[in-house]
Amino acid sequence: MDITIFHNTRCGTSRTTLETIRATGVEPHVVDYLAQPPTRDALKDLIARAGLNVRDAVRSKEALFKELGLDDPATTDDALLDAMVAHPILINRPFVVTPKGVRLCRPSELVQEIL
Repeated sequence: MDITIFHNTRCGTSRTTLETIRATGVEPHVVDYLAQPPTRDALKDLIARAGLNVRDAVRSKEALFKELGLDDPATTDDALLDAMVAHPILINRPFVVTPKGVRLCRPSELVQEIL
C-alpha cells in the first residue's frame, strides 16, 4: 500500500500516527512538511480530500496564528492558505494519504479509517 504522511517529528500525535502506520508492515513516504511544505494547490487538495474546511486545517493554537491576525473571523480561506504555505508550522498535522483516502489524523486513531 502506498502511504504518505505529512509529518512533524516534534509532534507526539504525528509520531504516534507514524508508528501505527509502520505497525501494519508498510513503510510510508514521510514528508517533513516544515522543510518541504506542500504547494498551495496541493494543500488545498489535501484539505478538500480530507473533507475539511481550511479553518479546520490550520493550527489555531500556534502563537503565530494570533500574531498574524488570522484569528479574525473575517480572515478568508485564501488568506489562511497563503499563511499556511508561507509558515508551514500553521498546517495542522499529520495529514495521511492512502489509496483509501486522506485524513487529518487528530486524534492519531483516525489513521485506522484509511489503512
